[in-house]
Amino acid sequence: MTETAILGGGCFWCTEAVYMEVKGVTAVVSGYTGGHVEHPTYEQVCAGDTGHAEVVRLEFDPAVISYRDLLEIFFTIHDPTTLNRQGNDVGTQYRSVIYYLTPQQEAMARQVVAEMAHVWDAPIVTELAPAQTFYQAEDYHQDYFRQHPLQGYCAFVVAPKLEKFRKTYASRIR
Repeated sequence: MTETAILGGGCFWCTEAVYMEVKGVTAVVSGYTGGHVEHPTYEQVCAGDTGHAEVVRLEFDPAVISYRDLLEIFFTIHDPTTLNRQGNDVGTQYRSVIYYLTPQQEAMARQVVAEMAHVWDAPIVTELAPAQTFYQAEDYHQDYFRQHPLQGYCAFVVAPKLEKFRKTYASRIR
């Protein structure tokens, strides 16, 4: 039986590329959540007016990888101390956010955030919020890095994050 996690750590291409390689993650879907417009488009979300965050929805096997381990990876592959940005990606759609689906996920997220406060030199700004309606991003955003590894953003932003994951979590790679 699988469980679901919804995480936003900046551009969903980066987050998706990492979690697609994690042992125990059975599905990764890029999308939008946390906003007030139904069925937003990428262009609307990028304009910053919908309130949505770019996120990934993960299906995972808790017998292989725990929710806690997914969160630890999450805090390694993005900067949870920058408000509404990751690197040159600026806007509320790039916020650091964990959307929890159960009280157990909320409690674990709060615990991991508290622990991460001792790891980072600046305050953690990761938002914790109950899951809202998830809208799958357009088809061309799905599996983006694998389809476009040489595209500029992928080569200079996604690839280094993926490499950091591979070095830090070699035992977690499928």
